[in-house]
Amino acid sequence: MSDGYEIFELGDFELMSGHVLPSAKVAYQTHGSLNEAGDNVIVFPTWYAGRHTDNEALIGPGQALDPSRYFIVVANQFGNGLSSSPSNTPPPHDRMRFPLATPYDNVRAQHRLLTERYGVRRIALAVGFSMSAQQAFHFGALYPDMVERIAPICGSAKTSLHNYVFLEGIKAALTADRAWEEGEYTSPPTAGIRAFSRVYTGWFASQSFFREGLHAAFGDDVEGLFALAEQVLGSFDANDLLAMVATWQAADVGAHPSFGGDLSQALGAIRSRAFVMPSQTDLYFPPEDNEIEVAQMSNADLRVIPSIWGHMAGGGMNPDDSAWLNVQLKELLEV
Repeated sequence: MSDGYEIFELGDFELMSGHVLPSAKVAYQTHGSLNEAGDNVIVFPTWYAGRHTDNEALIGPGQALDPSRYFIVVANQFGNGLSSSPSNTPPPHDRMRFPLATPYDNVRAQHRLLTERYGVRRIALAVGFSMSAQQAFHFGALYPDMVERIAPICGSAKTSLHNYVFLEGIKAALTADRAWEEGEYTSPPTAGIRAFSRVYTGWFASQSFFREGLHAAFGDDVEGLFALAEQVLGSFDANDLLAMVATWQAADVGAHPSFGGDLSQALGAIRSRAFVMPSQTDLYFPPEDNEIEVAQMSNADLRVIPSIWGHMAGGGMNPDDSAWLNVQLKELLEV
């Protein structure tokens, strides 16, 4: 696998807000080959502060997401610096002027990629972790006749108020840096990104993860985990980080005009076979939120990851959790 990617040009793309994003683009990578029927497709978007290469831990021979069997399309979400983002969009839509891109906007753009470039007629599975788990819910709601299965991992159909409040905190940490300059910085607001990263680190994993000393795998003390967060988040433009936060905060599968803001109606519209898989110790997306959602879906199972790795349980960082997820995904793909 490589970090190479392709670009799908969307042209002037109207967002749900009514704003038009000129010359919009989706950066993506594929694994495997599309079959003649055009129905062996797995769509696996990126998550917060993720790029297509980060998805590779869950893709490979012998895994559920096996390129010898499936055509796996990994689409970079808007705002991540590769697809249309504040950092690569020319004025007047650059920096903090970049318009809100919702999960539905991402899903609609990816649908165009699949259908217009590849002629895809059926999606075998929409799978995602964290923010891309939210997109998996949105895929199922918006394209119920096309998407056969969905597998949201460590993500919800709607960002909860508690999750929203957390995101306000990390935004405040970043923008408190004097170098922020209301998004018009000439050099990166490194102090703000460092503060942002440290606040974020406290939510990666569970209390038990730290109590059991599992953080030591990242260094001699908690500084190793801080360093990892700063390395990952510091590789992104600050305006891009905030654009992705805005997308996360706006996630609501009921927000499409088809559902008129009715979350229950949107969840009821998902006919795809679904395995919804939260981590039992996730601080962002606790299983209780998914339990409420699954109860309103007609063809869904709640499968809780038995892990103390918190949110990280779904991102391919712990081999035991990844093995558990592979078992579930293989079962789902056989249904």
